[in-house]
Formats: sequence, structure tokens, C-alpha cells
Amino acid sequence: MAREVDISTLLSRQAGTRRFTQPIGMIGPGEGGIEDCEAAYAAAQAFARAGLHIICGGRGGVMEAASAGARAAGGVVVGLLPEDDIRAANPYLTVAIATGMGEMRNALIARSSLCLVAIGGGIGTLSEIALGLKWGKRVFALNSDADLPGMIKVESVNELIDVVLEWLAAHP
Repeated sequence: MAREVDISTLLSRQAGTRRFTQPIGMIGPGEGGIEDCEAAYAAAQAFARAGLHIICGGRGGVMEAASAGARAAGGVVVGLLPEDDIRAANPYLTVAIATGMGEMRNALIARSSLCLVAIGGGIGTLSEIALGLKWGKRVFALNSDADLPGMIKVESVNELIDVVLEWLAAHP
């Protein structure tokens, strides 16, 4: 029930002038396993149902699953690709941006996000987490081996969704 209240609160806020214009950064490995991809799909779908936008690395794995989940709920998904072209973009992106920056695009994802939601991980995900924390972003993590000061680690996708939605509902 709390989740529906949070989604309702956020939907009302997103319809007004005090809406969140920054997207939620969904980060995780391009070679994500089934559990991580299912979690990314469910979380992004919940965030999109609340009227929030998603930004990610635009490729496969966790990024593609998050993109698919958000699009299934009618959400907007921006993908920042490391390549010079969009051929590697996943098919669920609303907007694909070829940065030509390689992994440096991780900094753009971390900087442009309202908060970061890390599911699974690897070195690339860790770089986004570290940059997000350095820049004062709230970082929520599921199935992450990283344990950095300031990270909020959760045990399940339901807890992840609830914690992020509660934080957003209380965020000024």
C-alpha cells in the first residue's frame, strides 16, 4: 500500500510545476544476469509509473531491461551511448545519444541524474557510483559488491522500489 501512496504522490507532483525534471540514473552491467535484469525492469517500470524519467548507458543487460520496463509503463528513457553512433542502442530507448566519449559517458550519467539506482555491477557501474557519491547524489544499490560510504544497500527489488519512491516523495 505504501508504494501506491508514493506513486500517487509522485504522479501528482510530476503533473505540476514542482516536478522532477532530472531523470533517475539506472546503472548496471551490460552483461547483467537474469535476476539483475528482472529487478531493473521492475524498478524502472515502477519509476515510470510514478511519472519519472530514466537515463542509462543505452546498451544491453541491466540498461536494456530498465529501458524496457520504463517504456512498458509509458516512460521516457534516455540512453547515453559510449560510441560515435547509435547502432548499439537498445530498442527501448526514447532518445539515444551517441556521445563518442567511451566510458567517460559514465560521468554524464552520474552528473545528470537526480539519484542513481545501481543493480548488480562491475567496474563501469562502480565508476558511476563513485562519481555520484562524490557529487552528492543519493545512490541506491541492489546486488552490488561495492560498499562505499553513503550508498544505500537494499536486499530486494521491492525494498529498492519502496526506498527510492519514499526518498523521492520526501525530496524537496
